[in-house]
Amino acid sequence: MATGQPDEESSRIVYGLDDRPPLSEAIPMGVQHVMFMIVINLSLAIVIAGGVGLTVGAGQEYIIQMALLVAGIGTIVQCYPFGGRFGFPVGAKLPIVMGTSASFIAPLIIIAESFGLAAMFTAIIVAAPVEILVGYHFDKFRKIFPPLLGGIVVTLIGLSLAPVAIDYFAGAAGGPGEPGYGSLTNLGLGTLVLVVALFFNQFFDGAMRAASILIGLAVGYVVAIPLGMVDFTPVYEAGWIALPSLMPHGFELNITAVLTLLFIYIIVAVETIGDINGITQAADRNPKDEEVKGGLIADGVLSAFAGLVGMFPNTSFSGNVGMVSYTGVLSRFVVGLGGLILILMGLSPKIGAIFSITPTAVLGGATIVLFGMILALGIRIIVKNVDLNLRNMIVVGTSLLVGLGVEIRPEAIEQLPEDIQVIFGSALAAGTATALVLNLTLPEEPPFSIDSLLPGPEAPTEPVEADD
Repeated sequence: MATGQPDEESSRIVYGLDDRPPLSEAIPMGVQHVMFMIVINLSLAIVIAGGVGLTVGAGQEYIIQMALLVAGIGTIVQCYPFGGRFGFPVGAKLPIVMGTSASFIAPLIIIAESFGLAAMFTAIIVAAPVEILVGYHFDKFRKIFPPLLGGIVVTLIGLSLAPVAIDYFAGAAGGPGEPGYGSLTNLGLGTLVLVVALFFNQFFDGAMRAASILIGLAVGYVVAIPLGMVDFTPVYEAGWIALPSLMPHGFELNITAVLTLLFIYIIVAVETIGDINGITQAADRNPKDEEVKGGLIADGVLSAFAGLVGMFPNTSFSGNVGMVSYTGVLSRFVVGLGGLILILMGLSPKIGAIFSITPTAVLGGATIVLFGMILALGIRIIVKNVDLNLRNMIVVGTSLLVGLGVEIRPEAIEQLPEDIQVIFGSALAAGTATALVLNLTLPEEPPFSIDSLLPGPEAPTEPVEADD
């Protein structure tokens, strides 16, 4: 058992923030972060690539490799930041895994269809500094993001990931209608991974608990092979080396495209703040301003870098937030090793292919518990840090219902302008916007009293005596 701070020990932390487990333990724990995020992250990248016209051949292969490479670099930067001594920290100094956010899917597809790939990638670069500015001046925005809002955002992240978890558990990332969705084989495989992961997490401690997800994924992977669910063809066909290119689609500045992504970057900044809140809750504390500042700056810097090499914006990957709390591994060293593995995979398509062919249902067993942990962390932030009086319950309940409602019934906002639908069409965006407005406008105490608005009883008048 590593020696951590007292508040970390109270949260059953196996390895604290600055602990360096032996490589025999650290590498498998880093691999489990990679195995969990890679297919989901690549799925998002492939969905966006397909929507913007990069669907086949070298175009899609390049996107897959850059998704891994940029995520790996970003993960290492978040774990081991630079620039802090100059007052410009790039990185949160926290175990944050980076990846592509689902918030960018619809806006990027619409921009590419309307203005082309050059305008889309240029907008990714030009709009990214808005997140850097939010991070650099976070001390001025801190009052806008109290624990109440942080808890709501983390809860919304967990709720918005619920459909993803169920679809993966059912064996088809594309949802109902795909072949094999909800088949007994897929459900059985997902259940096996879930049971194995829970068994090693709850009945063991130390390294076995820390690697419980990896053990579950490995068991599911091995069982899936004789069932014919693992196709090794992509591994055989993949090349050994792939290098990035600078601005492969050219440069074209379009103001409308830039303005659209400015709004999305702000939404993603709130998502990153929520992720940072979720990670520090594993150590039973709220994030420091410097951690949030560095995390947001790194988001902006890495997104701009992603655009330069022809990749979609990079941000904190919410799915791995649950991994930190579930396994009790808060070590930056472990997650940094995961980032190094991602870089190697990004430079070698063959290595990446080994991980990317993991059956969807195998990942589904892990997503159920890990995404559920994110939801539980959000609830914990609210319960621990917020006085649940009538005013705050209204903010929490209204925000969660609006966010979840928009996600379940997107038809409700179909009459709004398309730009509004793109920006506020997700649970996270709609719920966060609602929480921000309510928290800024609703008073802590009622400024008016019914007694002050109604006329009081008239004071009795003294009889006037007539003069003699």
